[in-house]
Amino acid sequence: MDDAAPVSLLAAHGLDAEEARRLIAPAFVGADDGELFIERQLSEMLGFDNGRLKTANFDSSQGFGLRAVSGEIAGYAHSTEISHAALGRAVVAVSNVTRGRSGAMAPAPTRRNEALYGTENPIDKPAFGEKVALLQQIDAYARQQDSRVIQVSVSLGASWQHIEILRADGWRQHDIRPLTRLNVAVVVEEGGRRESGSFGMGGRCGYGEFISQTAWQDAVGEALRQALVNLRSVPAPAGEFDVVLGPGWPGVMLHEAVGHGLEGDFNRKKTSAFSGLMGERVAARGVTVVDDGTIAGRRGSLTIDDEGTPTRRTVLIDDGILVGYMQDRQNARLMGTVSTGNGRRESHAHLPMPRMTNTFMLAGAHEPDEIIASVRNGVYAVSFGGGQVDITSGKYVFQCTEAYRIENGRIGAPLKGAMLIGDGPNDLKRITMVGHDLALDRGIGTCGKAGQGVPVGVGQPTLKMEGVTVGGTG
Repeated sequence: MDDAAPVSLLAAHGLDAEEARRLIAPAFVGADDGELFIERQLSEMLGFDNGRLKTANFDSSQGFGLRAVSGEIAGYAHSTEISHAALGRAVVAVSNVTRGRSGAMAPAPTRRNEALYGTENPIDKPAFGEKVALLQQIDAYARQQDSRVIQVSVSLGASWQHIEILRADGWRQHDIRPLTRLNVAVVVEEGGRRESGSFGMGGRCGYGEFISQTAWQDAVGEALRQALVNLRSVPAPAGEFDVVLGPGWPGVMLHEAVGHGLEGDFNRKKTSAFSGLMGERVAARGVTVVDDGTIAGRRGSLTIDDEGTPTRRTVLIDDGILVGYMQDRQNARLMGTVSTGNGRRESHAHLPMPRMTNTFMLAGAHEPDEIIASVRNGVYAVSFGGGQVDITSGKYVFQCTEAYRIENGRIGAPLKGAMLIGDGPNDLKRITMVGHDLALDRGIGTCGKAGQGVPVGVGQPTLKMEGVTVGGTG
């Protein structure tokens, strides 16, 4: 992106860029880094439940955040009022942190990056009435597919974010970020037993590809398939098993149990299980993990991060060796390296920090069927729901929403209540086979860290881990 943005957020509030630069300059005296981050965001969420429109929310927000960084300290002030007076008050507040310090401002990010997504506002099209009619149509279609369907929930959500970043030297960047998502969930009942299934998809684009008839019918079919599978599930066994993880969304376990531990701030503070292991083997041979914010249209992708640094493809683990961390500007400087374009924030009211974009394991050489066939007694985990992870130790617990027993190399009965229990650093070394079927999730991930949520992507191929603890109910 360049300075020729469709609409200048500064100009929209009667502020000239040069005037704003002079106004905020005193906040950076003695600072090592910092910027003015301005944001305008529109968002909507429509929910259709039990045959009627249950929620219809629309939100419009705007504001700025002014940050000055000195060493490990950051002064931050934010406001929903974008004005000369509000900026002046923020400068006074932030200056209290940098006063008396002798930092030298770091150079601005290098300009580049072709846009990875369009600028259309998905909230504008289709019209509200058409969206409601679509939700009603999806609901009716889902109920027609099987007489056991007793509840259907469908939601459409979108946001349109315009950001502008200004530094004291006059460097300025803009980015316009669309985001959409469609979710379908069904509940089925048979013989007094109820089970559920769900499917979602989205990305940085308009609603178009997700609300085509083919796409939403496929989404209904997948949600219903999962629910019917769970309807015939049996109690999951407990014990130590070989576990096969399916491709795509199961990469959320990699994201949580490993990805967070490879973010720069945790390693600088030595609170990650991977601290001090750069250049050492942390995973089995054949395991390569990357974070890539440059994949066009993906939910976790960004043309520039929230500090203005172009995103990139960062190799974190290469053939089992730890080779990189994800960095924002502050942690990179303190660790003697460079930003990887992973400085992200939820909104203008939040400080940026190292965050993942699209994090996934690369494909290997094995056939997925070959991996299943190699397991005599194990569990095949296809989809996950909630989970808990301790960043310091890497220990995790993940609930499977779709899983199966593997017996003598064949997929058997679906399991109910299966939980995977382990720790990321050790389990990376338990991987013995990696499939060639790399898949990314369908665009539904949201990552939480320090009270901030940002959209992310995950992915992996089919893979086998030996000797994993499975918690069950059988």
